[in-house]
Amino acid sequence: MIYLITKFAATALLVVAVSEIARRSTLLGAILASVPTISVLAMIWMYLDTGDNERVAAFSADIVWLVLPSLALFLVLPPLLRGGFGFWWSLLAGIGATVIAYAGAIQILEQLRH
Repeated sequence: MIYLITKFAATALLVVAVSEIARRSTLLGAILASVPTISVLAMIWMYLDTGDNERVAAFSADIVWLVLPSLALFLVLPPLLRGGFGFWWSLLAGIGATVIAYAGAIQILEQLRH
C-alpha cells in the first residue's frame, strides 16, 4: 500500500510542479511538459512491478506511434484560442481532434499487427 501511495505522490508532485513552473515561465513549463515524464514514470513503475523488459519495450514502442495523434490537441488549440474561441470550447475541440486522431492511429496499428 505504501508503494502505491508513493507512486501516486511522485506522479502528482511532478504534474503540480510543471503547472506551477508554467505559471512563471510558459517556455520552461512547456519544456518540462514536453519531456515524456508520465511515460518514463509509467515505464519505471511497470518495470519495478513486473521486471519484464519485453513488456516495457512494447509499451515504449506503442507510445512512439501514439505520440503522433496526440499532437492534434496542440495543432488545434492555439489557432482556436487566438481566433477568439473560448478556452473551454477550444480545449474541447482539441480533445475531440485528438480522440479522432487516436481512433485512426489505433486502427492503423491493429492492421499493422495482423
